[in-house]
Amino acid sequence: MNIPTPAIVTQAGARRFPRWALLMLCCAYVLSGFIGRDGWKSADMAALGYMAELAQGSSNWWSPTLMGVPTDNPAVLPYWLGAWAIQLAPAWVDADFMVRIPFGLLLAVAMFTTWYGTYYLARNPMAQPVAFAFGGEALPADYARAMADGGLLAFIACLGLAQLSHETTPALSQLGFASLFFYAMAALPYRKTGPTVAVAAGLIGLSLSGAPTVALLLGSGSALLHYLDRVQMDQDAATARRIAWESAAIAIASLLALALAVSLNLPRWKIELPGAAWTEWSGYIQLLIWFTWPAWPLALWTLWRWRHQLLNRRISRHVALPAWFVAVCLMSTITTGSSDRSLLLALPAMATLAAFALPTLKRQVAALIDWFTLLFFSGCAFIIWVVWIAMQTGVPAQPAANVARLAPGFEASFSLFTFAVASFATLAWGWLVKWRVGRHQVAIWKSLVLPAGGAALSWLLLMTLWMPLLNYAQSYTALVQRATTQMNAPVCVETLGLGQGQIAAFQFYGKVQLKAMQAKPSCPWLLVEPQFDLSAPAGVDLTVWSLQDVIQHSANAGESVLLFKQN
Repeated sequence: MNIPTPAIVTQAGARRFPRWALLMLCCAYVLSGFIGRDGWKSADMAALGYMAELAQGSSNWWSPTLMGVPTDNPAVLPYWLGAWAIQLAPAWVDADFMVRIPFGLLLAVAMFTTWYGTYYLARNPMAQPVAFAFGGEALPADYARAMADGGLLAFIACLGLAQLSHETTPALSQLGFASLFFYAMAALPYRKTGPTVAVAAGLIGLSLSGAPTVALLLGSGSALLHYLDRVQMDQDAATARRIAWESAAIAIASLLALALAVSLNLPRWKIELPGAAWTEWSGYIQLLIWFTWPAWPLALWTLWRWRHQLLNRRISRHVALPAWFVAVCLMSTITTGSSDRSLLLALPAMATLAAFALPTLKRQVAALIDWFTLLFFSGCAFIIWVVWIAMQTGVPAQPAANVARLAPGFEASFSLFTFAVASFATLAWGWLVKWRVGRHQVAIWKSLVLPAGGAALSWLLLMTLWMPLLNYAQSYTALVQRATTQMNAPVCVETLGLGQGQIAAFQFYGKVQLKAMQAKPSCPWLLVEPQFDLSAPAGVDLTVWSLQDVIQHSANAGESVLLFKQN
């Protein structure tokens, strides 16, 4: 039985997004946020500390530790990547910048595989648009490329992608390998060698990045969908046997990836079932709404418009596969403590679902998306520019006063390069808006151009115009400098109650040797996390230690430390 397709696309509507523009958009999004900053608190900085200890040989490669404390996230591969980058760093390159290179490549892999995953799913015969009586419908390859452009634009447009995809944490590693496995399953009916390698790399990488259970669920469910894919039912017996063997191999690879994680003692029971309180569920709902915007409403529309391909006994891969990925990540979001980092893994598949909504959108809905996006991101860009001008000139007075209150001691500086980059990006946004409002645009991806461009613009402006302010507020650099200046670069410092990010910052940027506080002091200095009122905790013996200074973080009093000297 032939299942009707809701997609109606002409050949003119299947035009490609200009490749130079798509490449520039991706490069601008990837590079901004990885360049020109220190490690940020606290997960980003803590991960850098684990990597540095591995690179220096003071930690076990199979069980990374920071001052003897194991990681909160049961992962090894992300820390290996960072440690290898530090070891390969030339003397003239900052180690923290080198660490970001493999993670920037992982974000690029996520973009690349999202495009190709959407492309191969759109090649599915059940995903093709309606054939016109007299011809003129989109050709399969052109239609798939246009849909892939839409999927990548939807991925970049997701608001939650910006910060987490630019941190050197296991979350970004998980995103890269999950998207790699997503591509493998999408391309498997059309390619063999590449998807086969990607299946193994994706599942093993995901397990070693701290998500072995997610890898098992994604792998086993995808193997079942591959076996049940009704597109293959009419093939010959040899093809049917090959598909059965492929499905079994995927399931076995999932189990092997889990077994590898178990052998390294990576799996940890972190299931936290949500309570029945509305406040808890409303938090998840709010996170889902803003984190995955604008992909989630389009994904829901796809599930509705393509429901016959999902609910019929002939399940189509182009709907069922991304829906399964999203479902697994949503379950992980609800049942684990790191909800936003778990939800990050759903973005490639959700963006693919969003792309399949494009051929079915009504003109009024597309216009609503355009106008909302135009107003929202233009307003964001305007605010960023106004605050930057206030930081440089003191006018308008209110934004300047807000910056002084939230980041006391911050001194703004002017950079011609960042000003030029931000100005060019803003002019490009103006050109994009002018292009989009033209009535002659018929490409099916047109409704996602402004969301992706606006998200990239806002992130780029933040990472250029506001970078000095954000680096001052989000890093521990100023805190470490004030402490080490008073200690005159000591060799040994004891600590009590410091967070992982603070420990990593003092070790990496302060170049000090930290030890846990001993009953009999072995170091001349002591760093302590204060109590709520900035007083010393009960564990500090004031007959042994004398308070030298209360060193407060410039933008967060909760990150302050007490500096003691041995009597």
